[in-house]
Amino acid sequence: MPHSSSTALFNLGEFGLISRIAAGVRTHESVITGIGDDAAVTALSAGMQLLTSTDMLLEDIHFRLAWHDPYRLGRKSLAVSISDIAAMGGIPRWALLSLAIPSDLPLDFVDDFMRGFLAMASENRVVLIGGDTCSSRAGLIISVTIMGEQLPDRIVRRSGALPDDDIWVTGTLGDAALGLKLVELEVGGVVKSPPFQGEGQGGDGVDFLINRLLDPNPRVAAALTLAETKLVTAMIDVSDGVLADYGHIAEQSGVGGCIFLEDIPLSGDFRRHTAGLPAVPYQLALSGGEDYELCFTSHRSNRKKIIDCMKKCGIEVTRIGIVASLPGVTVVKPDGSKYCVQVEGFNHFT
Repeated sequence: MPHSSSTALFNLGEFGLISRIAAGVRTHESVITGIGDDAAVTALSAGMQLLTSTDMLLEDIHFRLAWHDPYRLGRKSLAVSISDIAAMGGIPRWALLSLAIPSDLPLDFVDDFMRGFLAMASENRVVLIGGDTCSSRAGLIISVTIMGEQLPDRIVRRSGALPDDDIWVTGTLGDAALGLKLVELEVGGVVKSPPFQGEGQGGDGVDFLINRLLDPNPRVAAALTLAETKLVTAMIDVSDGVLADYGHIAEQSGVGGCIFLEDIPLSGDFRRHTAGLPAVPYQLALSGGEDYELCFTSHRSNRKKIIDCMKKCGIEVTRIGIVASLPGVTVVKPDGSKYCVQVEGFNHFT
């Protein structure tokens, strides 16, 4: 029988909660000692190097319980970390999950959160090997550490972009940012449309856009293909907006870049919901963030190979710009003039 009150979580206690979580965790031959000891013990595959990344998600900063259901919150909590490993061409393997839980959070919220987290783990062959739990007086806090592995010569860094390389992105941009705008207008499950006119009122395309925000899909298969074929010179996942994230590649590589506005890939649902608002689409697509697509660079001789290998992965890919030798990243309109971006990307401290 499901528990629906905070009393159930209180009665369960920390170790009872850990045992409850551990009961749903699958095992893997690479995990020698998992949940239940002072530390986990894992084995790297022969010749592999370890990749490690960590992410925190804070209530009312990264998500709001008013509109982020626990199952998709669990999925997203792991997805954003898996995306970091994918961005380096790594194979995601093991995860640590730490939760600081408010005293009034129902136990079934935690159960649904874990179902989502472990579903994302299973889809990407990731094993939960430990973590921590404690109480919180400042909302729900989620911390995920992800570990992966890869052969040394297949690891892709941000620092390898070269002048005249092409700049590419997978998928479409701006959907999650527009999904956030829509979900912030949602009242009682009905999306109000006034700043966003178009055919998609209340149903047509709304679910797609909101799901892109609440349940992102890390591009693991595409990233591994690009790493294995050694077609890319630098790569990053798009979490803060493609302009800011490509900017990280440019900075680490000691280069600049030119992004062509007309080549930014926008989904049909995105275009419908921003019809008549020409200034909005590109701001959201360039700077909105939370796309969790891949942005990468590659020598221009690889164009056909990239399109072909991404097609085999079932992923759309678009060439959006050129790496420049001089520092700075500019966005150029079709007429050659510079497009001025109001906000370059998400920053926690601005």
